[in-house]
Amino acid sequence: MSLITNLEWRYATKKMSGAKVPQEKVDTILHAIQLSASSFGLQPYTVLVIEDQATKEKLLAASYNQSQIVDSSHLIVFAAWKTVTPESIDSFIADTAAKRGLPLEALADYKNYIAGSIAAKTPEEIAIWTAKQTYIALGNGLAAAAEVQVDATPMEGFNPAQYDEILGLTEQNLTATLVFPLGYRHEGDWLANLPKVRRDKDLLFKFI
Repeated sequence: MSLITNLEWRYATKKMSGAKVPQEKVDTILHAIQLSASSFGLQPYTVLVIEDQATKEKLLAASYNQSQIVDSSHLIVFAAWKTVTPESIDSFIADTAAKRGLPLEALADYKNYIAGSIAAKTPEEIAIWTAKQTYIALGNGLAAAAEVQVDATPMEGFNPAQYDEILGLTEQNLTATLVFPLGYRHEGDWLANLPKVRRDKDLLFKFI
């Protein structure tokens, strides 16, 4: 299937069947998320992959009782870094040097540039910036899920503070920003066979 055909097939599934997604398909989706672009390549977030049904049940009320949470095969939670520490920058630079076969000194200017850019941001700006990076990763995950014919529902409708408490994210310098259930559409999902509605091209695009 082509990318466009895949994207025409997918929709935000409202009711999932509870069927299990094969691990190789989950791995493909996670690999696409791992390959996502991000500012500086820093990827300032952690991705939680939840299969444990008891944990999903705990998150249901914090998700306004949306059934995809418990009926999903895998519940993906994107959790942005609340702060970007010097240690996290050091770790990224060391990883870059090792994977590209470079001495650390060769990346000193790049490291200083990243550190300076982050130091110039307020804590509120950092929180917005790290959260935005998770949306880029979500886009890759959506496209990859469609490619392997796995249904997915990108969700902002949840209580981040409750997620942070239930999953113990605060003490890990993390906060939940997006929820992404993976599974298969239920045959009774009312939205499954409705035409996709998107803005017409002449309204969406402006050519200059």
